[in-house]
Amino acid sequence: MSKPTAKAVVPELRFPEFRDAGEWDEKLLGSCLDYFQPTKYLVKSTAYKDSYKTPVLTAGKTFVLGYTDETHGIFTDKLPVIIFDDFTTATKFVDFPFKAKSSAMKILLAKEDVNIKFIYEAMQVIKYEIGAHERHWISKFAKLNIAIPTPSEQQKIADCLSSIDELITAHTQKHEALKTHKKGLMQQLFPATGETVPKLRFPAFRGAGEWEEKTLKDISSINQGLQIPIAKRFTEKVENSYFYITNKFLLVNSDTAFYIKNPPESVLCDEDDILMTRTGNTGKVVTNVRGAFHNNFFKIKYSDEIFKDFLVYFLRSESTQKKILSLAGASTIPDLNHGDFYRIEIQLPSMLEQQKIANSLSSIDDLITAQAQKIESLKAHKKGLMQQLFPTVDEVIA
Repeated sequence: MSKPTAKAVVPELRFPEFRDAGEWDEKLLGSCLDYFQPTKYLVKSTAYKDSYKTPVLTAGKTFVLGYTDETHGIFTDKLPVIIFDDFTTATKFVDFPFKAKSSAMKILLAKEDVNIKFIYEAMQVIKYEIGAHERHWISKFAKLNIAIPTPSEQQKIADCLSSIDELITAHTQKHEALKTHKKGLMQQLFPATGETVPKLRFPAFRGAGEWEEKTLKDISSINQGLQIPIAKRFTEKVENSYFYITNKFLLVNSDTAFYIKNPPESVLCDEDDILMTRTGNTGKVVTNVRGAFHNNFFKIKYSDEIFKDFLVYFLRSESTQKKILSLAGASTIPDLNHGDFYRIEIQLPSMLEQQKIANSLSSIDDLITAQAQKIESLKAHKKGLMQQLFPTVDEVIA
């Protein structure tokens, strides 16, 4: 069982009406929440459709597995609740009716005088170290000491954080809307399969005639990168070394960086080059990066009859991505060979029209990036605020 701290349990930041309200109480987390496994709320059907109304929740990263049309055994009582994944200790705040896919997750309900949103947010700042194959809620989290203020102060904190959540949700929805808009626009700005003109054309080019049909072999050449053993990779830049571009570079928020010494010139690239993964995570396009690239990548050298950004958007378009994945095969590790890459067909307008299309899509990308930055800024603001609104309990679950 965790030991209470000796210092006063008060947060750094407190709303004016609670500044003289005294210390927060310390309680066991298990005394604030009831839990049960959702056995009687398990979904029976596996026929999920987005048009159905009731979400099916599961343990793990996916969380919302799909939607069901089942009308019996839907959890509706005592919402909101916290969903606790016993395998990863991940938590989700749920304020909508649902059915459950997995009995491994636990439904946590608030006891009397406990605000469930407050408890959920308090759980996000808990530091923990959990061993494999432990029953995390019973053996660890239920026994954790947690600081609790009065119900009215809990509510104030919960309302404050909920307002930030609403802003994050609104900006996230705008972010998704921009991405959807871009996807639809790309489908209209590039000719559909079997056609030689797009559905949507800028006014200056509406009488410019059909686009010219070519293959990627006609307008580009490719070469593979170099595979370097892990033992010969450096984690810091050294003399005559280059940043080594691997599949890990594609991971969101990846902080892994490797460097290799004296690579051949054929596997070097700069910001003007286009790289594309040929195996594994096939079809991912990388540009505006300098370094030496791994054997999993093609470097695409393009001719002067195609505008670089136009080619990038073509390669990233939904129809081209489907074609690439189809050619790479359905094996465990898809692999696109040189010949199949060269056989991909492309329609080309004039350089001026290519540039107009690329600039239009680039402007939307700028909006998408700015929107993503707003979301991250709000998340960082919330994280910093939480560090001040919740007292620090100097303990780690071990």
